Amino acid sequence: MERRHFVSLIAAASLLVSACAGDAPRESSYAPIIFVHGQGGTAAQWTNTIWRFESNGWPRDRLFALDTAYPLARSDDSKPQEGRTSTAQHTAQLAAEVERVRTLTRAQQVVLVGFSRGGYAVRDYIRNGAGKSTVSRAILSGTPNHGVWSTTEYLPGSEYNGTGPFLTALNSPQGADGLEVTPGVAFMTIRSDSQDKFAQPEGRWIGQPKLRTNVSSEGPALRGAENVVIPGADHAQTALGPEAFIHMYRFITGRPPARAEIAPEQRIVLNGKVNGFLGAAATNLPVRDATVEIFEVAPQTGERLGPPAHRKVTGADGMWGPFVAKPGVYYEFVIQADGYAITHIYRSPFPRSSQIVHLRPSRLADGDKGATSVVAMNRISAYLGLGRDRMSFDGMIPPGIAPGVPGETTSTLRLKEQPMRSLAAELNDERIVVRTWPAKENHYVRAEFHY
Repeated sequence: MERRHFVSLIAAASLLVSACAGDAPRESSYAPIIFVHGQGGTAAQWTNTIWRFESNGWPRDRLFALDTAYPLARSDDSKPQEGRTSTAQHTAQLAAEVERVRTLTRAQQVVLVGFSRGGYAVRDYIRNGAGKSTVSRAILSGTPNHGVWSTTEYLPGSEYNGTGPFLTALNSPQGADGLEVTPGVAFMTIRSDSQDKFAQPEGRWIGQPKLRTNVSSEGPALRGAENVVIPGADHAQTALGPEAFIHMYRFITGRPPARAEIAPEQRIVLNGKVNGFLGAAATNLPVRDATVEIFEVAPQTGERLGPPAHRKVTGADGMWGPFVAKPGVYYEFVIQADGYAITHIYRSPFPRSSQIVHLRPSRLADGDKGATSVVAMNRISAYLGLGRDRMSFDGMIPPGIAPGVPGETTSTLRLKEQPMRSLAAELNDERIVVRTWPAKENHYVRAEFHY
């Protein structure tokens, strides 16, 4: 059934929970939920979604986000490729995480939530692995279930090809009714009506603008699932936005959440992992011997307000914390590691604790090296949409953002000026001010928007 109506963000006042809802008593009825990120992503993609579940009383120790070691798919699923995984390897990582979570929580079944490529592993594990008995519900958000393209003209062996071996097998009829989902597990898909970059009739967003993909906005829907549509959502918002959370919560519990906003905590403890690259491929392997420093900064200038509030050199696990953050305070994270630029990440205040504040240092590209400073404006939980989002980057429209279907998460300024100064990036209701550190001294600056 298609659900085209939008579930109200905030119900009547009687449904509201207190600001400390995340501290509600644990109940056995709270199923463990495992979130699976998308192509090239990390567990940190799910931070806001996890905070929203916590804000509705879901126990923190029953919310898990998988960090796959190699989050990029192969160009041809059958051929090894450095730093990339096959569908079988991807699914095996999820299967191991399900068993780990079941052992830890002593739960017989878990809920799986997959974003984009993550939904492939969810479906594969349920259909071809143990998931038929270990999974009660599966949510597939923005998953290109019928391919990003469906033609033998382009990368016929890719897992993203609807005519390729992987999706052909995954979508073959199941059960007496010939459904595309596995009987015995409740499925929901969440998709956009027209704004998902990976559900388009032409291949612009895969670098093939003349390719007819034979895919429409209905591509993520599955016969036998509850198929939800969020009007105007971009690819990331089908999983990581507040509307997606509302549908997830209702599908899991049978009722709408009391709140969609994130309830603040007074004591905020942060931790996470420094992730790196293998060749040109982004990985979620830990970076050892990386130095992480955290500075409190002035929100109006980005200038540091004193010595580091935290400093740590990572060990084999890549973990940089724990760090107790102050409510309402803006921070600059500085990562130094061999083979990377000295990366400065400026962020808005943290509302709640998190163990998945993962950090990935950047590298200066050849095109960056003539600049005096390189500053990126980076959005995590959605794309940058011209005409949809209110945004400004150093007082101008962010460069490099194409009109139409939102498809870029990053805008970059390559400045040709001296000396260092403050620079503001604004996105809707969030404003982050950074400092323009010198590129010639191997510095790279990011303003990261997470909310």
